[in-house]
Amino acid sequence: MPTLYLIICAAGTANRAVDMVRSAQAEGWSVHCIATPAAVEHFLDILELEATTGHEVRTAHRNPGDPPLPPADAVIVAPATYNTINKWAAGIGDTYVLIKLAELTGLGVPIVTVPYVNSVLAANRVFHRSLAELRESGIRVCYEPHPPGGGAFPWDAALAAVQPGRSDAG
Repeated sequence: MPTLYLIICAAGTANRAVDMVRSAQAEGWSVHCIATPAAVEHFLDILELEATTGHEVRTAHRNPGDPPLPPADAVIVAPATYNTINKWAAGIGDTYVLIKLAELTGLGVPIVTVPYVNSVLAANRVFHRSLAELRESGIRVCYEPHPPGGGAFPWDAALAAVQPGRSDAG
């Protein structure tokens, strides 16, 4: 069974991450969740995610002696925040999630990111440069701006983009 890392950031739609887990499992993936501390604090039901995946939700580096994550066959970063996108593209590794993303990018693991960034933040040139940098690094970006206050989130497009032989996400 292939391993999918679902990296979850602190954005409003993160509360639906368990739906993404279930969809991925239905497609044959073993899902391991990695979440930012803010996502855990404000959006996620960790007990539900752990019960659904059968795995601990990682938020920090493991302690010596703790088992490592299995190698990822693919990664979905969703919802990805403005902050995470910009720091990842700039090579800033000041959190566990960003260090993990830098490693996975360097390993060439297939990664799809789905920013959940409103149109006002997305209007900043730095955001466009960051998306371009990630694309140049081989990251698939599935992004549609939404108005401030929320909008639809393309969970299905992210999952489709990591499926072998699928190319219906951009």
